[in-house]
Amino acid sequence: MRLPSSATMYENLGMNNRALHPALGDLAHGRVPSNASLIYRPFWHEAAPCRERPSVELPAAADVVIVGSGFTGLSAALTLLQKGREVTVLEREVPGYGASTRNGGQVGSGNQKFRVKHLIGMRGRAKAEAMLREGVLMLDYIDRLITSEGIACHFKRCGRFRGATRAEHYEAMARDMEDLKAIAGVESFMVPRAEQHREIGTDAFFGGSVLPRDASIHPGLYHSGLMRRVAELGGTVYGNAGAERITADKHGFNIVTQQGKMRCRNVIIATNGYTDNLLPELGQRIVPVGSAQITTGEIPESLFSQLMPTERVYGNTNRVFYYFRPIPGERRIMFGGRVGRFTSSRSPTAYRHLARELLSVFPSLSGVPVTHGWDGLVGYTYDEVPHLGRTRNGIHFAIGYCGTGVSRATYFGHKVALQLMEAPDGATAFDDLSFPAFPVHPIAKRAVPLFETLYRLRDTLNI
Repeated sequence: MRLPSSATMYENLGMNNRALHPALGDLAHGRVPSNASLIYRPFWHEAAPCRERPSVELPAAADVVIVGSGFTGLSAALTLLQKGREVTVLEREVPGYGASTRNGGQVGSGNQKFRVKHLIGMRGRAKAEAMLREGVLMLDYIDRLITSEGIACHFKRCGRFRGATRAEHYEAMARDMEDLKAIAGVESFMVPRAEQHREIGTDAFFGGSVLPRDASIHPGLYHSGLMRRVAELGGTVYGNAGAERITADKHGFNIVTQQGKMRCRNVIIATNGYTDNLLPELGQRIVPVGSAQITTGEIPESLFSQLMPTERVYGNTNRVFYYFRPIPGERRIMFGGRVGRFTSSRSPTAYRHLARELLSVFPSLSGVPVTHGWDGLVGYTYDEVPHLGRTRNGIHFAIGYCGTGVSRATYFGHKVALQLMEAPDGATAFDDLSFPAFPVHPIAKRAVPLFETLYRLRDTLNI
């Protein structure tokens, strides 16, 4: 089906006016008309806006204070409230501002960060097996939580297709899927290039793998559902009330916030990619990495069904990878990857590289409008695994999901809450892992763009 190649008139969701949005092909080639632009907020906010909450005075004292209102913090709050604890959640911005409503809504076990043999080489077979099996538990936990709490968020076990960008990637992936089944019981199947059109309507890949138990979610609705359940159980989330200093004494903790001072019995840090130097021993162990997404307008049914016949979530095997998926209930595509460089995130130019990469997969979408563009921060650790535990002065934390945070954050929030209460079922395979700091942390933060450029070059040259 032929689509117009110029900028396209498209109605903004949730708005009465009509705006001129650039066509994907024009955005990819930098030919954006001066009167065309994007909606610079996450598409997920259309159905679940992040709202300013009424200004309420902070309590002078609290039982448990959780710093961060994303999936980790709200999951921890839910578990604590269900166990009879009182919970106060502090958020620096509007609740839901961060990555929990800015991600791509792909839900997996986190077991694709390393090849199995590499993880065994790093951790030993017994520890690797325990970590991989717990990854499967993370995916199952979020499934059960959404069902038990009645959260309507389009959770679906749609499966994940991962496309091989090189022929040799396909063979390596096939061996890794065999290892994953042998060590952790994870089911998968390979799709050779000659048959990949039954999974995805592109010739960009050399076949790929499918993990049929991976899932998709509407992250905005999931976050608002968690917020609702926390409120129903008596928890309170305070926006524009970020923690600025935490000190410990023999009775608990003193917290200085944007809105005043308070005391509490326990503290959980749940800030992931938005972790700052509030606690230097955590700040030095996290580097924020930018991630960006775009969303297309509606795609004609006849074309959409050819491109995504199975409507899974998708990714590729590059070092600097991209990921994409259909929007729940709509013929639109969300496409994400690393942020653009040296450009304001409120400029169409910041999303040009994503448009180019989407067109490299689906060239027939050149005339489809791009309506939304946004970015957020992912929290990376030096060893690229998530961590939970306690600081030297007794503050609990769960951070560092390295780009696979939907199920990991939900599960780690639950587990760190159990650990705070010293519950036996709070134990995880990650408890005894050392948590290394980044060498020369300030330089590591500034070096992220350099390393991404190097990895893109290696992807291009296949080295």
